[in-house]
Amino acid sequence: MTISRRIIGRRTLLSGIGAGAAFALLPAAAHAQSLPRGLGGGSGGGLGLSSILGRASDNALDKLAVPGTFYDDEDIRIGLPIVGNLGGRSGGLFGSLMSAGNRLGVLGGLTRSINDATGVAAGEAKPIFRDAIDDLSFNDAPGIIREEDGGTQYLRDSANDRLHSRLEPLVDSALEKAGVYRQFDGLAEQHSFIRNAGLNRESINRSVTDQGLDGIFAYIGNEERTFRSNPVGNLGNALGDLLGN
Repeated sequence: MTISRRIIGRRTLLSGIGAGAAFALLPAAAHAQSLPRGLGGGSGGGLGLSSILGRASDNALDKLAVPGTFYDDEDIRIGLPIVGNLGGRSGGLFGSLMSAGNRLGVLGGLTRSINDATGVAAGEAKPIFRDAIDDLSFNDAPGIIREEDGGTQYLRDSANDRLHSRLEPLVDSALEKAGVYRQFDGLAEQHSFIRNAGLNRESINRSVTDQGLDGIFAYIGNEERTFRSNPVGNLGNALGDLLGN
């Protein structure tokens, strides 16, 4: 790419952003002709919403994979598994039983182990989120653009079940390696309130995956909002090499 083409490409890109961050968030078909080759979005990895969501999900999952992130952030901390339809992150009656267990010192570091295992699963989940994003069809661009985390909301509405089914095996493996199932089995042998909760491997995995997805989507939404708040700066970081910076 010659210097003159870099300058033209940069001016074209920035003029589009100057019209509002919404321009950069439109699907490829809406603006592909206005951007330099390769910046049109879609599966080509350009500036379309799929590219923005891909960067947001990568950044979010990288942060969540850092040991301690899930546990240290009270807004997304994984609570002890929820059984049945008791509702709420604390698990209703089951949550009360577990709180009593915590007061007795029975559960010890089990919650920490669950959160750390979920962080491991999050770090391994980047390809499945990228796949889901690449498969999206952004048919409601105006609605997506109006919301600061509209792309994240659209991803969850469109792909939540698929992501859940693909995340579950990663969570299951991480919980196994962290010894969480073994800890539950050992505690159930010693304490009737844990046996009476009706926990099994499937219900533990499902509950942790549910809560883990909540945290992942919360972080992806934060990353998307950050990108929208400073589109020029964030695009500069992403595209510096391509535009010759």
